[in-house]
Amino acid sequence: MNAVDISLEIVKELETTLKQVNPDQTEALVQAILKANRVYVAGAGRSLLMIRGLAMRLMHLGFTAYVVGETVTPAIEVGDLLIIGSGSGETGTLQVMAAKAKKVGARLALITVHPESTIGKLANFIVKIPATTPKTSGPSTAQTIQPGANLFEQSLLLVGDALIIRILEVKHIADGNTDLMKRHANLE
Repeated sequence: MNAVDISLEIVKELETTLKQVNPDQTEALVQAILKANRVYVAGAGRSLLMIRGLAMRLMHLGFTAYVVGETVTPAIEVGDLLIIGSGSGETGTLQVMAAKAKKVGARLALITVHPESTIGKLANFIVKIPATTPKTSGPSTAQTIQPGANLFEQSLLLVGDALIIRILEVKHIADGNTDLMKRHANLE
């Protein structure tokens, strides 16, 4: 197989996976984002790279959004929402963040392969992506040609982008690009 054929196979895998995501779960997360005072996102490794895209687009739309771990990220409080992207839902550092957010009264969302995970048990909102991750054992319904948790991570990025588009619809923003460009980086 060449790279183009592999790309097309990945697109098929993504379609199969995303068709299984529960739209009620994504809509609940959209509503939680809209109601939050501030939105924080967290992840580890490649999942962090994907979830950072969600924080960036939320900022572009005028939300106060932070990536946990950045030097300018303030303390989370009651009324805030922490969204964690974690395939396993078991990453130690993310478990600590989830527990701290809940302790102060913030709401918690998890986008994951495993809603029954440690973080999933703490979450107010869960979006299950039925993909694969090598960090957990047991059968997976997702078949993939990709290594590691690629299928989950790619799906996480696409779900994040879909959440943004849905927020545009709910807020009746007809020209998202114009609104986005008002807050897009201009020091580059």
